[in-house]
Parts: sequence; C-alpha cells; structure tokens
Amino acid sequence: MFGIQGRLTLLFVVIVTLVLGISGTYAQYSLGHELEVSSQRLRQGVLTRLQTSLPSALWDLDKAKVDNIVAAEMLPPELVSIRVYDTSVGLFSGKLRNENGSVSSIENDAAVGGSPVVADLAYRDSGAAGASLKPVIVGRVVVNFSRAQIDATLAAEVRRKVTEVLLLDLILVAALALSLRIVFDPLKRLRDGLFDLATRGSDEVEELPDSRHDELGEVIRGFNAIQRKVKSNIQRIREAEDEARKSAQTTAKALDDLRRTQESLLQAERLASLGGLVAGVAHEINTPVGIALTSASVLMEATEKVHQSVASGNIKKSDIMRYLETAAESTRLIMNNAYRAAHLIHSFKQIAVDQVSEARRRFELRDYINEVVSSLQPKLKKTRITVSIACPPDIMLDSYPGALAQVITNLTLNCVEHAFDPGDEGRITIGVAQTADWIEMQVVDDGKGIPPDMLDKVFDPFVTTRRGQGGTGLGLNIVFNLIAKQFGGTITVSSILGQGASFVLRMPCVTPVDDPAALQADARLHN
Repeated sequence: MFGIQGRLTLLFVVIVTLVLGISGTYAQYSLGHELEVSSQRLRQGVLTRLQTSLPSALWDLDKAKVDNIVAAEMLPPELVSIRVYDTSVGLFSGKLRNENGSVSSIENDAAVGGSPVVADLAYRDSGAAGASLKPVIVGRVVVNFSRAQIDATLAAEVRRKVTEVLLLDLILVAALALSLRIVFDPLKRLRDGLFDLATRGSDEVEELPDSRHDELGEVIRGFNAIQRKVKSNIQRIREAEDEARKSAQTTAKALDDLRRTQESLLQAERLASLGGLVAGVAHEINTPVGIALTSASVLMEATEKVHQSVASGNIKKSDIMRYLETAAESTRLIMNNAYRAAHLIHSFKQIAVDQVSEARRRFELRDYINEVVSSLQPKLKKTRITVSIACPPDIMLDSYPGALAQVITNLTLNCVEHAFDPGDEGRITIGVAQTADWIEMQVVDDGKGIPPDMLDKVFDPFVTTRRGQGGTGLGLNIVFNLIAKQFGGTITVSSILGQGASFVLRMPCVTPVDDPAALQADARLHN
C-alpha cells in the first residue's frame, strides 16, 4: 500500500505524463500531416516535370536524354523507381534505388516496391503555321514512391517525445522526493511517536524533538503536550481498571449465586406444585377409601352373624335374605369407591411420574389433558370455576408429558388464583387445534383480565399481583421457559381489562432435539 508521499508522486507523474502525452500526440499528428502534404507536393512536382520533359525525348527516341532526366529526378530519397514505357517497345528506360541508397538502371520489368503512380506522356507538335496539333500519347511513366522516410521521421519523433517524457518524469520524481521529505520526515517521526505511545508499556514520556519553527513544529509540540497528558491519565485508568476488574469478579460471583438461587426457586416451585397435587389427591382419595372401608366392616360384621347362626343351627330364611341385601349394598359401595380411588390413583401416578422423570414419550393429547384436569379437581372443587376442554381426538404428541402437565397446571391455577376473586363464578376453556405438524393450544378465562402495565411483564420472573399472599411470580416464567426452551415453541398473551385473558401456545407435534442457540433466540424474540 502506497503512502501519501508515494501517491502524491504518482499523481504528479501521471498528470505530467498525460499532459506531455496529449501534447506529443498533437505534435505527432501535426508533423505527420506536414510530411503528408510535403510528400504530396513532391509527387505532384516530380510528375509535372516528367510529363513536361520526357515526351519530346521519348518522341525523338533519345534514350540518353531520357536516362539523364530520370536520373535527375531520382535525387529525392522518397523515390524508389522511375520507369518510362514506350508505346511500341515497352520499358524504354528506368532507374531503381537500391537498399544502400545508390541508383541503378532497370533492365527488365520486374516488380518494384513502394506506392506506384502512373501518368501518360503526351507529345504536342507545332505545325508549319505554328498551330498546335492534337497531343499524341507517346508512352507512360510509372513512379514508385516510398513512405519509409515519413515513417522513419515519425518514429524518430515518437522516440524523442518518449525520451523527453521519461526524463521529465525522472526529474519530477527526484524533485518531489526531495521536496516532500521536508514535510513527510517530521510526519514519520510523529507517526512513530504515536505507535510508540500506543504500544510502550512503561509510563515514561519520550518527547519528540520540537526544534522546528513552522507549522509541523507546532504539531509536534502539541503532540508532546498530549502525550504528557495521556501519560498522566494512564495511572488513574489502570487503577480504575483494577477496581472494575474486582467489581466484575464480585458481580460475576453474585450473578452465579443468583442464577443458582433462581434455579433452586424454579425447582422448588415445581416440587411445590407436585406436593400440592399429592396433598389434593390424597385428600380426594380419603373419601372413597373411607366409604369402602366402612362398607367392608359392615359386610364383615354381617358375615360373622350369619356364620354364628349357621354354626348354632338357628339360621332363618329372613337372616339369609337380610345378609344378601347387606352384601349386595356393601359390594356395590366397595366397587364404586374402589373404582373411583383407582381412577384418581392412575391419573396421579401417570402425571406424578411424568413430572418427576421428565421422560419423552408418545401420548394422546386429549386424554392427557383430561388426566391433568382430573388431578386438579381437589383444587377446583373448592371454587365455582368450571374447566372445559375442546380438543379433537387422536392428536398424538412425541414430547415431554411431564413438562406439558406442568404448563397446563400452571396456566389453569394461574387463572384460578388471579383471574377470579374468591367465590366468583367463572369458566376456563382449554382449546386445541392442529395445523400440519404444529398444535395451537388456547387457555382462555372470562375473569378480571390483566392490567395493561403488567401485560408485557407476565412472563418475567418474580412478577405477581399477589405479593405477600403466597404468590411467587414464577408460575408463568416456568411456563415460558418450558414452551420456549423444552418444546421449541412460542407463547403469547392478550387481555382486555374486565373481559378475561387468553394464553396462546404454539408448539410442534414432535419436539425437536434441543438446539440451545435456536431456542435461546426464540426465547429472546418472545421475551
């Protein structure tokens, strides 16, 4: 890469070369035109003289005179040959210029180089009365002209001009090199000083000599002043960097502690949700198990009485009929309540195992949503809120059912706790639609709605409207992280104050293999 000095020199050389080239081209054109005009005049003069002097000599067949006339005209170097032809005998006389410049006679009509010009030779004879008779063609003359002289002159002029341009360019380069050093040598020292200032590790100030009394001297003195100022700030900057480095280490440690605490809180929230599920299911199972136990006790007592009657031989038909009625009723109660307990245990077992193991498997979506909602009945039966499910059958997901149960649970309970006041009657609708390889799930309530100032922050951690009332602000944050990071989907929320809220989840039917970069980008897009 050229420096400024090299580029200035190149610019001046190009400008001078162009100017001299244009000037030389014009001079070359003018010289060529003059040579062409001179050559044309020479041709015209030679032909005129030959047409004037040769006819009479040729009429008299005076070969010596013809040779002399031709030899006299061969003096200009532009003439290659002159050949005179008689109308009867052919070549009458001729002269040829050899390569060494000498002139010799032409003995035969061989091919001659150069540009030929042919002219007729007409003889005019005056009669006795002095009247001019009609001219008689007595022969023709062929003159060959050469352009070698013109080309040589033009070539010599080109060489002269090229030599002149090269000499001027060399003089210009030398002059510029000497003159620009006055400016660029101090600039180079200033540049070296800047590089040294940027790379030198010590705090010592090495000032540039400022003995010049011109503009560059003022620049160097200004640089020295700046260098001293910069050096005076280096120590303070280094001290600030040390403090910043210590603060960064402290901040990084605090951030790491905060991240671990947040992860612990998230895990605690999930475990708390599972613990609430366990407590609710245990309470719900207590009733059918108690009824079944009571019915079994009644049946056992009736059986002992019948057994004693049979053993004593005092059994009656009425005793047997009463026992059968008691057995039938007890059996019915035991079967119904055992079935109810088994159904609750099955739903709880599947959901609990899914949430703890976080295993991936294929499952049918509608049945699984029904199981999740069934597991929430101990919580829902204490309210006047109904949950309806609108999901087409046979939608199969290859995904993480435990995480999906966590999402549905958190969204449903979030609606129960935040959308309605205690004792309010309301409805929560879980709707599902499938489009190609994606599903869209909507969780809609007709409750109070979300305030506009909180609508953009509902998925942020620790954001809650029930601070101090048991709300942690982590439920919807867990939902967002699961949808974005584990399912590779999106979740959006919309709400009109007083008209409820709508959460819309979009996720693939087949959860993709984890791609941290893609999932984080998607999470940032919707955060």
